[in-house]
Amino acid sequence: MVQARPTRYNKKATAPSAQTLERMLYYLKLTREAETRIERVLYRQGKIVGGAFTGRGQEAIGVGSAIQLVDGDVVLPCHRDFSSFLIRGFSLREIFCNWMARSNGPSRGRDNTLHIGDMRRGVIPIISNLGDTCPVACGVAIALKRRQQGNVAIVHFGEGTTSRGDVHEAMNMAAVMTLPVLFVCNNNGYAYSTPTDKQYAVKDLAMRGAAYGMPGVKVDGTDVLAVYSTLEKAVLRARSGQGPSFIECETFRMTGHSAHDAAEYVPEKLFVQWAKKDPITRLENILLTRKVLSKKQIHDLDKEISKQVDDAIAFAEASPFPEGADAMEGVYCDADCWWESPTAE
Repeated sequence: MVQARPTRYNKKATAPSAQTLERMLYYLKLTREAETRIERVLYRQGKIVGGAFTGRGQEAIGVGSAIQLVDGDVVLPCHRDFSSFLIRGFSLREIFCNWMARSNGPSRGRDNTLHIGDMRRGVIPIISNLGDTCPVACGVAIALKRRQQGNVAIVHFGEGTTSRGDVHEAMNMAAVMTLPVLFVCNNNGYAYSTPTDKQYAVKDLAMRGAAYGMPGVKVDGTDVLAVYSTLEKAVLRARSGQGPSFIECETFRMTGHSAHDAAEYVPEKLFVQWAKKDPITRLENILLTRKVLSKKQIHDLDKEISKQVDDAIAFAEASPFPEGADAMEGVYCDADCWWESPTAE
């Protein structure tokens, strides 16, 4: 079911193929299952310590955007965009080794979250202060624009982040310089425990796009097809040299801010209301109606995904922790540093 990401981009908007729809469902489900194990099993077993941030209920945003990127494109995810890492080529084994701080993880045991990246796969690591990522995205977009190969950058952040000055500075810069960058706001209703009506007075954050001279669009962030269609138009616009866009994806965080947070400040009725818009159930119903997949095929997919996650966890648990002496590796420069080299000017 899962195929490699495309290496070339389409030059006009097209409806997702049956294969793309299947890939969407696969990544929605794989993200949900992996994050469920992280938040509700491994964290509670004490095998993951610190913050365990997940995007339960928000999976459609990462899937609907990253799945259409091609070689040379770059994504700058936030901590609730697990699917972006999967779609761009990180394996479950790599991800779980990092979450469990093993020496063979991408950060070699120095971190136990998704603060990982790989430029070969077009992924810029998360910066905890999410607003800081937006100026970085502009820098990436400048490089892409200079290469003139039609590539784009997508940067994700939450609605609370839009109150930061560096986000506004980045949006203004992107618009003035006509950069191929998409600002994707994952509006999940709460900046930690602060609801949106306590954060900003505008009706829709999408209005902020127009304020900087770029399109601002609001989309249902629980509908992966709506996200895909909206992002596709913005991506094509950016590829053709017309500059940035701001996309507000309205969704809901079906869990606490992190695994330690019971979200008691969220009215229970909101969980009930948004559960009816579960992005996985919505896409399943579409695929069943269109007869792209049968109930048995979906059931088999669930079993296969469970096995894949089991394998990744077992692999990570069997992997070694880093040696204490390795902690200093790559932190301080040795004698080979360019500024200490005799040939350095």
